[in-house]
Amino acid sequence: MALDLNQTISFSPLHRLQWEEAQQKDVILYPEGMVELNQSSAAILKLCDGKSTPDQIVSTLEQQFSATGLQKDVHQFLEIALNNGWVQQP
Repeated sequence: MALDLNQTISFSPLHRLQWEEAQQKDVILYPEGMVELNQSSAAILKLCDGKSTPDQIVSTLEQQFSATGLQKDVHQFLEIALNNGWVQQP
């Protein structure tokens, strides 16, 4: 499935994003297991609120981290997350 830059994106209701104390990192929990996330991935997924488009997420992250040029990396990660079912688009 291809990422649609014009559609909002939300975290999947079939998964849960949470801080895991034992691993000292954010994780995605789902019935079949768990995915450990790095800080960048967790920051992106936390912005998948169903109200923001991928480019709005990029803009928020660039402001939050005083960075530029994040678009390609964020879009690539969101495409992976979409294909893994971690996020969804309408």
